[in-house]
Amino acid sequence: MSENPFIIDVAEAMRGDGMPVTVSQTGPSPSRIGPEMIAIPAGEQVEVEATVIPLGHGVMVDATARAQLTGQCVRCLKTLHPVETLRVQQVFSASEDFITGDAEVDEDLGSGDEIMRVTDDRVDLEQAFVDEAGLTWPFNPTCQPACDGDTDVPAPDGVSGEEQNRVDPRWAALEKFL
Repeated sequence: MSENPFIIDVAEAMRGDGMPVTVSQTGPSPSRIGPEMIAIPAGEQVEVEATVIPLGHGVMVDATARAQLTGQCVRCLKTLHPVETLRVQQVFSASEDFITGDAEVDEDLGSGDEIMRVTDDRVDLEQAFVDEAGLTWPFNPTCQPACDGDTDVPAPDGVSGEEQNRVDPRWAALEKFL
């Protein structure tokens, strides 16, 4: 049976001697993770290594996920398969009084900064990795270091080829409308 690699068992860290516990696991991604043009596809193997640090009535999880992404270069449309690593740090509460603030101040309600919960001695890091991928990975991925082969494809610096009176091959078909 394959398990969700983003669900980490924190029981040992919470009931142990107060020392951090390292957990490594591999499994298929339960969902697509990343922006539209490049992401970890659902079902792709993901390696997760997490250090679970006990914080009394909660834990902090410092984790990395490594997986092969699937995407498409926005310049040459070549399929990309880079292997990338993401790192997240997330605090999880195991009790209602883990972190308390002034009960009379309600201005932070619903801000998205709520502390995630430990449920059945497990924490789920999937949303933290989804958020990090959206902030880290490019919305317009390109071949690295540069596109091969077709020299008519513009350079990554945005040069359009106008200085040599060349037409970008991606727009060439539109010339008939001019």
